[in-house]
Amino acid sequence: MRLSLLILLSLQLLNPIISLSPDGLSLLALKSAIDPSSDHSTFSDWKEEDENPCQWSGVSCMNVSGFLYPRVVGIALSGKNLTGYIPSELGTLIFLRRLNLHGNNFHGSIPVLLFKAISLHSVFLYGNNLTGEFPVSICKLPRLQNLDLSMNGFSGKIGEELGKCTQLQRLILAGNKFSGEISEGVLSKLENLVQLDLSSNGFTGTIPEDLGELKSLSEVTLNLSYNHFSGNIPRSLGKLPVSVNLDLRNNNLSGEIPQSGYFSNQGPTAFLNNPLLCGFPLQKPCKNSAQNSLGGSRNSKKGLKPSVIILISVADAAGVALIGLIIIYIYWKKKDSNTCSCTGKTKLGGEKSMKICSICFCPCINGFLSNESEDIDMDPEKGDGERRGGGEGGLVAIDKGFSFELDELLRASAYVLGKSGLGIVYKVVLGNGVPVAVRRLGEGGEQRYKEFTAEIQAIGRVKHPNIVRLRAYYWAQDEKLLISDFISNGNLANALHGRNGQPTTSLSWSARLRIAKGAAHGLAYLHECSPRKFVHGDVKPSNILIDGEYHPSVSDFGLNRLISITGSDPASSSGFIGGAFPYVKPVQHERTNNYRAPEARLLDGRPTQKWDVYSFGVVLLELLTGKSPDYSSPTTSSEIEVSDLVRWVRKGFKEENPLSDMVDQLLLQEIHVKKEVLAMFHVALSCTEVDPETRPRMKTVSENLDRIGA
Repeated sequence: MRLSLLILLSLQLLNPIISLSPDGLSLLALKSAIDPSSDHSTFSDWKEEDENPCQWSGVSCMNVSGFLYPRVVGIALSGKNLTGYIPSELGTLIFLRRLNLHGNNFHGSIPVLLFKAISLHSVFLYGNNLTGEFPVSICKLPRLQNLDLSMNGFSGKIGEELGKCTQLQRLILAGNKFSGEISEGVLSKLENLVQLDLSSNGFTGTIPEDLGELKSLSEVTLNLSYNHFSGNIPRSLGKLPVSVNLDLRNNNLSGEIPQSGYFSNQGPTAFLNNPLLCGFPLQKPCKNSAQNSLGGSRNSKKGLKPSVIILISVADAAGVALIGLIIIYIYWKKKDSNTCSCTGKTKLGGEKSMKICSICFCPCINGFLSNESEDIDMDPEKGDGERRGGGEGGLVAIDKGFSFELDELLRASAYVLGKSGLGIVYKVVLGNGVPVAVRRLGEGGEQRYKEFTAEIQAIGRVKHPNIVRLRAYYWAQDEKLLISDFISNGNLANALHGRNGQPTTSLSWSARLRIAKGAAHGLAYLHECSPRKFVHGDVKPSNILIDGEYHPSVSDFGLNRLISITGSDPASSSGFIGGAFPYVKPVQHERTNNYRAPEARLLDGRPTQKWDVYSFGVVLLELLTGKSPDYSSPTTSSEIEVSDLVRWVRKGFKEENPLSDMVDQLLLQEIHVKKEVLAMFHVALSCTEVDPETRPRMKTVSENLDRIGA
């Protein structure tokens, strides 16, 4: 190790001769630490002859005053299947802020010299094969805020040194082999902590009493599940903020669950699989021999025994449940548009796939949706489904149960629903009275027909109650159309603000919560269960449609990709087949969209699921505050900017402003939902973190919303 540092120092002294900057030389040590068996395409542009590493894949830089060359501030090489070790030379990157190597096969321990990089504030090493004890030297980093070492092989005890990581906001150690007791006075020193996950380890002893003093915990989960904690649940945990999701499952806890403060409104999920726990909300009363024996003697004389009464009640409940299941089964069998295919595990790929899709909301599998519903024959060589109209200019039905002819579409009256840079959307009422939505994609792209139909095939397989269904499409050289379900009550943007800035109706809290949960279900399905693990890329209220009962449907996913394939210009066509649809010029220039994630405004890369999470968080804030995010000109600096609405809400919470100052005035009369409103605020704020790695997955967002009001 000393020899490698000496060589590196010597190379830095020879800098006038060697063109690459010292930071670049340090990064080459990482490239050298990767096993030859790994795919080295990641490093194909890491070249010694470059002046600096700022154009290398996964490397970000910034100009620092007093230096002639830009300094490395970020390394992001996650999910590259890299095998090797973490070299100590990375510690010489004194301006390195973010180190993201998660989802690889790095092995060995974390080198102590890595923590010489004193600017580190985020270290993401989860999902590797790292071993050794907790790196106590990491707490010497003065700016460390985010540390995720989960899903590795770390072991040993968590000592008092952890208490020196006073700036930590997120500590995630789940899925390791840590063991032993956690001493009092260690975790309580982490006064800035908003997320703590120690699940799936081997911790023993009692839960520290002072854990309830962490008033900063407010965002995601205090997770101590799947350990060997024993003894009573500390009553001090009742001081936790109501927005915390406590998880104590699968431990050896005993005694009565406290009934004060935080615990008074909790469900049973957090306490499951602790055989010796009793009391509300578990269906296991604590033993009270005096009261129970007196009650039993009275009942034995005056009527049926309690055990008999319980058996009768259970039998009645089972009968009602059975009838309900039969009704639900008949309903969903008849509801063609939202049919779930739950006939076996082979389609989903076994039990693991079912678990992955467990958030997808359908009554088939524990109430959730399969990602396969009908077989769709869309082989381009066979004509891509059922083609009507003949020739290339044919109407192709994706859903075999959705039948209409091309002539019928041409004869129908068309009404403009909306227009944008992505084209015009019409409402068309077919001859049988069924309304559909028709989107014009314009001209062009005939040479990429097979690629277009392959994308349509993937979109057509997405069938979920909270996602707008694509029913058919029309392809011709001079026109492309998408035909989907028509949702009757407009979109969320109009419901909140109206077409002229004044809402036509007042959305109640229950309606807003229903919309938030349903939209989250749909997006989580796209991310986790859809055939291609879709990214929506343009989540905003105008793309969340609602029906008369305020059930939401996410629309327009995959649209940008289709337009890219066709190379269409929605404004270029003079009208659909001789003017059957009126021509309306789409909006060509839109203001900067403040629903987009901060990194999406700086980088011209492919959208990610974390972009969707941020956008959805802004939508949640809009539902809560009734305020639309302001539009501003795109940033031209390297500084990451966030939406004005996000900044305003964060400032309000930091300054401890009254909730009534931030929440939509139309909701103030519903005072009884204050706890639910606060919980949704915290979900929204976790979604709108500037750092994408600290945002939750959409699956977690959906689960957290489902707990609100449950």
